Amino acid sequence: MAGKMTGENPTISAAGTRALPSLAPASAPSRLVSLDAYRGFVMLLMASEGLNIPRVARDFKDSASWQFLAYQTSHAPWRGCAMWDLIQPSFMFMVGVAMPYSLASRQAKGARFGELLRHALVRSLVLVLLGVFLRSVGKSQTYFTFEDVLSQIGFGYPFLFLLAWTRPRTQALAAVAILVVTWAAFALYPLPPAGFDTATVGVPADWPYRLEGFARHWDKNTNLAHAFDVWFLNLLPHKSRFVFNAGGYLTLNFVPSLATMIFGMLAGGLLRGTRETRKTFRVLMLVGVAGVGLGWLLDIAGICPSVKRIWTPSWAIFSTGWTCLLLGSFYALIDLHRWRRAAFPLVVVGMNSIAMYGLAHLIPQFILGTFRTHIGNNVFALAGPFAPVAEAATVLVVLWLMVFWMYRRKIFLRI
Repeated sequence: MAGKMTGENPTISAAGTRALPSLAPASAPSRLVSLDAYRGFVMLLMASEGLNIPRVARDFKDSASWQFLAYQTSHAPWRGCAMWDLIQPSFMFMVGVAMPYSLASRQAKGARFGELLRHALVRSLVLVLLGVFLRSVGKSQTYFTFEDVLSQIGFGYPFLFLLAWTRPRTQALAAVAILVVTWAAFALYPLPPAGFDTATVGVPADWPYRLEGFARHWDKNTNLAHAFDVWFLNLLPHKSRFVFNAGGYLTLNFVPSLATMIFGMLAGGLLRGTRETRKTFRVLMLVGVAGVGLGWLLDIAGICPSVKRIWTPSWAIFSTGWTCLLLGSFYALIDLHRWRRAAFPLVVVGMNSIAMYGLAHLIPQFILGTFRTHIGNNVFALAGPFAPVAEAATVLVVLWLMVFWMYRRKIFLRI
């Protein structure tokens, strides 16, 4: 999926040390505007909280349109996919896409491998800790879980960095191997004994999303990665013993999601390593369709259910297909057809994604409280049944204005 890398074999410099391989043609663009726009689009989706549409939809239970919108702005309960489920895969995929650009930029500034490796390790640690910090807001003590997107990226980032110095074929084989091994590990893990009370792991007996047959190996809170969390998370301080994650999310999701990041890195290599822009677009779209189709087939064939919450291999393939289609669409509109002015509001956010992510997790209630204090407690009630939408839209506009202020003053948070 990636273009051919130039200068893959390290050379010996005049000082007698091994020089870093060139990661891309020197003539390639230094920044991909469509990637910034795609990142900004996904960040705005995340920060919008779905405009609180699921809350509004409760008052319109007989409306098929509202129920459809509510489903798309919520996470699928287990198997399946809603639009909201594509936010995290997009984050993971874009980290991979950006990797060839980031390393080539640092290499051009004279960075050596040791320096780059240290940066990758520090970035990994900061991402994990930032994830823990944000998930602990409002808790009585540090909340040590690692299923959030920042921690997941942090765990996989050092491996992604090391793979960045290998050939695209090696990267692709590594991604496939990760998915195959993950599938086999879950498939070989024993099912719970007959009569096991799943309510003890947060799954009521009447929960309607249970999997059947072979797919039970990927059922909620009775799988391999859940068993790992029961051991691992209880090594860390908790208010009470960890028994299960209510949503079924798992620390070991970072292993198959590493494959998602690798697929993104292959796409980044393709985008950075070729000048045949329309051919690049076609490749992204074809790979996208193939990924969606293959992931869907693995699911309906009973080989591996597509479950985002535990990042099953079929989900990794299916969601990568969608991320390729989304990236290809942004690439066509912005980099091929030059719709850059229209994309500006997205680029503003995409270039400061860490700032937007942090703000969206820390200050929405402060923003709403400030409006109520200075304008009136009933300010949002004026919107009637659509008050939740007005609240979410207000927060989103204020967050965008804050990031725009940072953009105008060239303040960009980087890790």
